[in-house]
Amino acid sequence: MLLVSATNAVVADDTANERQAKRIFNQAYQQVFGEQGATLRYDVNITGVYKTYGQIWYKGKKSKFVDAKMNSWNDGTTVYTIKRKKKDVVEIHDAKNNKSDKYSSKFKFEPENFDYSIANDEEGLMITLKAKKGTKGIKEVHALVERKTYHPIRVRIKIAFIWTTIKISEFRSGGITDEMLRFPAEKYKNCKYIDKR
Repeated sequence: MLLVSATNAVVADDTANERQAKRIFNQAYQQVFGEQGATLRYDVNITGVYKTYGQIWYKGKKSKFVDAKMNSWNDGTTVYTIKRKKKDVVEIHDAKNNKSDKYSSKFKFEPENFDYSIANDEEGLMITLKAKKGTKGIKEVHALVERKTYHPIRVRIKIAFIWTTIKISEFRSGGITDEMLRFPAEKYKNCKYIDKR
């Protein structure tokens, strides 16, 4: 009963703007990461120091991405990675502790660790998330979404003092099958496999 009272107190303290921001952010987030799956093209710029682009497919805990530097398949248990410089080597990683992509591992996100606000933007709706005191990792997020569909357009993420910009295009929610995310072992049967689990 005390937990219910605490939950109601938190909701009551939210402003109308924060409630709207959370609702719209959650709808946009579910379009990308929900069980129906999604695909999108991304262009990443980490303060001009690191840039990459590619296409990603998500469905639940499974994913596949084709990037400028590597291709990767994650079946929810195992990650298979092929780096462009080593086309004949397949690295195998544990999905729960994937060390093959040092950049994306820094973007762990827990929605309840942020205060939310929303504002109109000339390109759509800008949802701003600011980390609550004591939150590690992501400190701030600016998520630009389409006004009517809430499809993602651009995300800016701040970790410590470094900003990362992710431009999103060719977004489609739904229609992602498990077969689309399966590692095509038959295509890479002549490669050397390195198990890093």
